[in-house]
Amino acid sequence: MKIFYICKSQQKNMGAKITLKKIAKELGVSTSTVSKALSDSHEISVETREKVKAFAKMYNYKPNSLALRLRNQRSMVIGVIIPEIVHHFFSTVISGIEHGANERGYNVMVCFSDESYQKEVLNIEMLAGGSVDGFLVSIAKETQELSDFRHFEDLKEEVPLVLFDRVHPKINCDKVVVDDFGGGYKATEYLIKTGCKKLAIITTPDFVSVGLERKKGFLKAINDYNIAVPSEYIIQVNEKNDITAQIQKVINLPDRPDGIFAVNEIYAATAMKLAQDKGIKIPEEMSFIGFTDGYISQFSNPSLSTLAQHGHEMGEKAIELLINRIESKDSDFPFQTKVIDVDLKIRNSTKKTF
Repeated sequence: MKIFYICKSQQKNMGAKITLKKIAKELGVSTSTVSKALSDSHEISVETREKVKAFAKMYNYKPNSLALRLRNQRSMVIGVIIPEIVHHFFSTVISGIEHGANERGYNVMVCFSDESYQKEVLNIEMLAGGSVDGFLVSIAKETQELSDFRHFEDLKEEVPLVLFDRVHPKINCDKVVVDDFGGGYKATEYLIKTGCKKLAIITTPDFVSVGLERKKGFLKAINDYNIAVPSEYIIQVNEKNDITAQIQKVINLPDRPDGIFAVNEIYAATAMKLAQDKGIKIPEEMSFIGFTDGYISQFSNPSLSTLAQHGHEMGEKAIELLINRIESKDSDFPFQTKVIDVDLKIRNSTKKTF
């Protein structure tokens, strides 16, 4: 009879939920090895099978019936959760997801979190009831603010997950992101090269990953060009309060900026309208660059210079990563992060370079 020992650290965690991945990590084997050992596969040595079974019994491990069912049978449906549909960027991502999914014989089911942590959790629970083969998710702002990602960790034990646009380093999975840092740098550098010397940024709170990366790009550019930015030139918008009133502060400064980079087109268009109301000439006295080449950017007056995010391409990349993982026989191949480049589209809200 073989005896297997569990260290004190393992004993402390005996009450915690145990999964195939946790067993595999403790024993230093792959999750597929654990799964096969628990199924009495002859591909696995008798010694390893006994070791895995003893460990699983000690932890009172019970196989996830949903996960087993999904491994053996596919629904050919992908679950997608996005923060909001009215956002032009997310609508273009959905079009890319649908195109890529349909080409490979899958359908798409879309839900909206409305930026709510609770609704995001409920959507996952609803779709994970055997309805979908995998998930594509852009994390809600409230989830990022709470920094509570347990629902994603539980989900990954059942079906594959790919995060897009809004991601978090704590969640280990495939990801597709825009080059937000590079975009922030490009926009800021362009404003500098057109003669702007007093640069401001209108951004999100730092817990919003995309806004934080765009702000980092902005700060790197002004540092590289040795430009000082007073604290009052950095506006972090709390969307629970009056957005217009918060943006108004930078426009009303006695020593106002001559160039503004906003991390989305709504902030940029709002700031531009407030500047026009004060009689500020655009772009002669104040230039603006936004982020996301949506209808607001194209049809504002003057038309807004912006960074195009290529949402359709992001959607196609995300669905490709997800389906590849769903259909792969190797469940342990490394996670990937794909970065989509951004292009600066110059319109009438900025001066031209010479």
